[in-house]
Amino acid sequence: MAKQPHLLVGDGDVNEIALIPGDPGRVDRIAAQCENVEEVSQNREYKVVNAEYDGTPLTICSTGIGCPSAAIAIEELHNVGVEIVLRVGTTGALQEQIEIGDMVVATGAAKEEGTSKRYESATYPATPDYDVLSNLVDASEANDEDVHVGPIVSDDAFYNESDEFVADWEEAGLLCIEMEAAAVFSLARRRGMKAGAICTVDGNLVKGTQKGETEDEELPEKAKDNVERAIGIALDAVDAL
Repeated sequence: MAKQPHLLVGDGDVNEIALIPGDPGRVDRIAAQCENVEEVSQNREYKVVNAEYDGTPLTICSTGIGCPSAAIAIEELHNVGVEIVLRVGTTGALQEQIEIGDMVVATGAAKEEGTSKRYESATYPATPDYDVLSNLVDASEANDEDVHVGPIVSDDAFYNESDEFVADWEEAGLLCIEMEAAAVFSLARRRGMKAGAICTVDGNLVKGTQKGETEDEELPEKAKDNVERAIGIALDAVDAL
């Protein structure tokens, strides 16, 4: 099989388990917690690295921003043999009690995006694999981390999340908003893969703070620190699969 046109990987280039952050820069932050790190490819928003964590071989692959580029990553990872994908990213809280720096494990993602709807009806659920979800929760408990566990929403329009949308999502009990999980969950299910997601809160839309919109220097630093801890949880969850 020829190399995939976006990830630039072919058969045998990657491992069966992949951690998929959005930001290419986060690939290196995940790799820093691993051993035997080897860069495989880098193209556009996609950076692919192989590594080992506690003896478990894995691949780290960035997906870029949003469901369209995430779907490309899922399709191409599937084409070269990846079986498990675990999103590690950031998210905006939709509930008053969720603080910047908190972590959220998603039990499902509302489809406020267009990509998954090209594959299937919006009424079909975008949910993680049960084993991956359970391992994320178990790894959180094993690391003495309190995480919020529940449904989230994936949205396409970062700068058009109006007060009306936010109020509706809050009332529905959705914990937070990000831009990739709905497509990741939906595509993984359709391709026979297992998927999960753990995200760190870097803003609270109910309180009026989006990414980077705070004057409190300690809060962004807390979010940054907890991203590292979320990565550790994800790696421990992968190690148990």
